Amino acid sequence: MRYQRMLVPALALVLVMVPTISARAQGEELPRGPSFAARALQALIDGIQFGVIIAITSVGLSLIFGTIHLINFAHGEFVTIGATVAFFLNASAAGPGWHLIPAALAAVAFGALLGGAVDRGLWRPLRARGTGLINMFIVTIGLSLLLRHVVLVLYGTRPASYAQYDIQSAIGLGPAGITPRDLTVTVLAVLVLLGIAALLQKTRIGTAVRAVSANRDLAEASGIDVQRVVLFVWMLAGGLAALGGVFFGLVEIVTWDMGFKLLLLMFAGVILGGLGSAYGAMVGSLVIGIVAQMSTLWFPVDLQYAWALLVLILVLLVRPQGILGRAERIG
Repeated sequence: MRYQRMLVPALALVLVMVPTISARAQGEELPRGPSFAARALQALIDGIQFGVIIAITSVGLSLIFGTIHLINFAHGEFVTIGATVAFFLNASAAGPGWHLIPAALAAVAFGALLGGAVDRGLWRPLRARGTGLINMFIVTIGLSLLLRHVVLVLYGTRPASYAQYDIQSAIGLGPAGITPRDLTVTVLAVLVLLGIAALLQKTRIGTAVRAVSANRDLAEASGIDVQRVVLFVWMLAGGLAALGGVFFGLVEIVTWDMGFKLLLLMFAGVILGGLGSAYGAMVGSLVIGIVAQMSTLWFPVDLQYAWALLVLILVLLVRPQGILGRAERIG
């Protein structure tokens, strides 16, 4: 009986190894996983996609800080609201069942109107009363909690996806691949970022935004309507955050706290690129996205955000003002 007990595991091992031995004897190659170069290329593609989505959401955050020096902790909820509004119009049983494209456009418009309403109804009165920046920062935390729980009540805790472009086959890019949906999102995000750059450089309102960011008092003395510029920045930030939320929900999934989870990376991109610089936010967010995805080649996925923040710390130790930020004298 003892020998029979020892024989059973041995026979099982032989049965497992027989196909392998037979394949090697016949000269057949065993299936192998993708090479390191293929995985690195795939991680780079995913990182660029992730980075441009972060960039879209973080540009508005940087412009708000540049014009009124406010750190808007509620910016992540604008991202969530954009994604959930598009979901309601597109895939919710209680919604009208629109196609995702008009639903996304409506969500962007809603985000812009919400940004303008928050500025006119909350931030402009606080600025008129001379409220300090620390106090206003605390208000942004309260606003963030309020908006997040409103979304939680209306949307719920169950993750969901949009009705269109859910499951697609990947297009081969050498040893890597990308779905048509992800490729479209990446291209559209890059075009939006280029459009923002053109708006800031080629239009009167863009010139006014840059003037207010550089020196608010001088811009006001030069005849620029600062309040109008600030309102435009809030509406632009709300619309971009909503668009980024739709893109993020499309490539990942729509959840009630998705914007809050993305908020830390938005802050990291803004700080890494240089506080108050729209172009710095773009570059910093792209770096954060690539580092986060490339780190998964060596470390667990759960740590990808930690490595992105470590890069932020290392860069700031060498260049405290950020990649494209300007050094300022303090005191």
